[in-house]
Amino acid sequence: MEFVHIPVLLNQTIENLNIRPGAVYVDCTLGGAGHSSEIVKRIVPGGTLIGIDQDQNAIVAAKLKLEPYKESVIYVKDNFKNLKNAIKSSGFEKVDGILMDIGVSSHQLDEEDRGFSYMSDGPLDMRMDITRPITAESLVNSADFIELKRIIRDYGEEKWADRVAKFICQEREKYRITTTFQLVDIIKMAIPAAARREGGHPAKRTFQALRIAVNEELDVLEAALYDAVEMLNTGGRLVVITFHSLEDRIVKNIFNQMERPCTCPSEIPICVCGKQPQLKVLTRKPVTADENELEYNSRSKSAKLRAAERVGSKNI
Repeated sequence: MEFVHIPVLLNQTIENLNIRPGAVYVDCTLGGAGHSSEIVKRIVPGGTLIGIDQDQNAIVAAKLKLEPYKESVIYVKDNFKNLKNAIKSSGFEKVDGILMDIGVSSHQLDEEDRGFSYMSDGPLDMRMDITRPITAESLVNSADFIELKRIIRDYGEEKWADRVAKFICQEREKYRITTTFQLVDIIKMAIPAAARREGGHPAKRTFQALRIAVNEELDVLEAALYDAVEMLNTGGRLVVITFHSLEDRIVKNIFNQMERPCTCPSEIPICVCGKQPQLKVLTRKPVTADENELEYNSRSKSAKLRAAERVGSKNI
């Protein structure tokens, strides 16, 4: 299947990265190279793009798309939680810009055998890196009720988490849950009919929760944000695109904490804790898609972009 990916918030991403020729940029979630294809043409001559993705299919597709710029691109098949190693193994100590486009790609959703989508039937997998040992199937069939409820409640923000977890546990006593549509049917049984008529597809939140758990997405994001800031040159930009409130909240809180890290009591007139700002937040409110983009790219509806710039201790 062709790796099709329409990059969200493309113009806003390019603007906030402040790209310049000869500089070094990292795309932590290469995907179909939608963002990267626009980044790389702006860094030549002399610049380098480091493209990271844990999905081998994405790497293959990106190489084809970026073939005209192959001398300027370094590919790293890895999870961006290993961002620091990816940069250093590519021959750089610091970089000038980092992009993180978080979440599942359009191609992964469309590929039925990956099991990400509740709209098509396929094996209950949900691994972004197919070499990982834990799948959504193994999680759904082995996690106890308390753990399932926690995952669905915390990662999916599903108010019917108790019932969904309970129904999963009941149904797996009768048969092993192995496909996406089996799970969708169970979720539909668990959520009352009146609630199913509101707020989109009833399986959306549970599928999101399982995907996050299988890929450890929130833990990876938090660690990677701190590493990204450490790897930026002064004046370098970090741009993060998220697709649900849990991710956006992590980015917002870390950005704010790294811009104003002082822990001194407010009554003390001079900072004595010694903690220095590392970021200047460029987006006080998240950037969202305009009406034009919403019309041609439905995935942009929930997208939020936040950007920050690496600073020295006297820049704020």
